[in-house]
Amino acid sequence: MDIDKSTVPVAGAATESKDDTDSFTKVKSKKTQKRKREQAGADMDTEEPVAVKRPQFPPISGDKLRGPDEMLKIAVPAHRYTPLKDNWMKIFTPIVENLQLQVRFNLKTRNVEIKTCKDTQDIASLTKAADFVRAFVLGFQVEDALALIRLDELFLESFDVTDVKPLKGDHLSRAIGRVAGKGGKTKFTIENVTKTRIVLADTKVHILGSFQNIKMARTAICNLILGSPPSKVYGNIRVVASRTAERF
Repeated sequence: MDIDKSTVPVAGAATESKDDTDSFTKVKSKKTQKRKREQAGADMDTEEPVAVKRPQFPPISGDKLRGPDEMLKIAVPAHRYTPLKDNWMKIFTPIVENLQLQVRFNLKTRNVEIKTCKDTQDIASLTKAADFVRAFVLGFQVEDALALIRLDELFLESFDVTDVKPLKGDHLSRAIGRVAGKGGKTKFTIENVTKTRIVLADTKVHILGSFQNIKMARTAICNLILGSPPSKVYGNIRVVASRTAERF
């Protein structure tokens, strides 16, 4: 009886081991997988490339490309009405003849309205004309503002004196006086050295010029507002200007 009992678990263990071997799957080696991948890639390379026909579309007419007419409005403050009236023909002529745009001054809304028309060839001319009028409204001469139409790399930048340093009363007046100088001497010197145009309107400072030149003029004006003596600012500007001249 004891012998029979001992043989039963051995048979059970044998059957369990067979089941375990059946349940395990054989894992393919990485070498065989890599070899198959290389063969598949070689087969793909040997295939001839299929020629794709490029689609051809008819050219779009100028009317469809232009789109609807666009309009920009530039508000004119009260103190610039008389200069605008006196210089209207100087502003009107380059906008209409050179840029092929329509322009008018709306007496009700007190805005200069610039609009594209069928003769307008370049869409960017609308932005150029708006910058030109905006520069004149800010206080620049017509001749200086015209450079915005002729040259592409000119920009306008405006900031407040109180943005640099929060000044009030006489301190603010003295800061503006330091920027202007006696008879505008300091302002003219900064303009000539940095090749920019500067307008001081109350606490606002407007600069017209190229990006690099505006940066130099802005740094000089900020130093004057913060209290640096003009002689030191002149020296710093001349050094920076000579470096940029050598670089270019």
